[in-house]
Amino acid sequence: MQQHKKAGVVICFFGDGAANQGQVYECFNMAQLWRLPILYVIENNRYAMGTPVMRASAVTDFSRRGTAFDVPGERVDGMDVVAVHAAAGAALAAIRAGGGPRILEMQTYRYRGHSMADPAKYRSAEEVQKMRETQDPIDQLRAHLLRDGHVDEAELKSLEAHVRAKVSEAAEYAAHQPEPDAAELETDVLA
Repeated sequence: MQQHKKAGVVICFFGDGAANQGQVYECFNMAQLWRLPILYVIENNRYAMGTPVMRASAVTDFSRRGTAFDVPGERVDGMDVVAVHAAAGAALAAIRAGGGPRILEMQTYRYRGHSMADPAKYRSAEEVQKMRETQDPIDQLRAHLLRDGHVDEAELKSLEAHVRAKVSEAAEYAAHQPEPDAAELETDVLA
């Protein structure tokens, strides 16, 4: 952004597993050294590819990972849409004001394994069900919108039906599209 004299902010997403890689710290160092406008979002789903964070990370508060480089960080309930919006807005405002890079650790949870090949046997079905019942982001947002009077039940049902139809339409469209030509493989790839 700076090299091209653009005022944008780069947002870099990675998970708790990648946060333990050495190159992440090299990036934090250079980003702060050059005061780059970048927001690092660490998605901490507590299990990386399948290893619990407590077994793979000496410091489990990922928001503090930039401390050695003076990169400010904040831990956020990544299952709370309102909290994520507020934290991201504040971080982006600070970055745009010339404050350099920031880290947001989004404490989140995934209901399924890391990939199709991951049966997620490293946690119990009860744990997953409890998270679904108590911290599901869609349910939490729904309750917030209803509680604060932003919408009523009928509006939400209508919106949900509209979204389901759009998703079905997109899936149907994608399923019937031809595979891209091999010549497109490197289109829009930077490097």
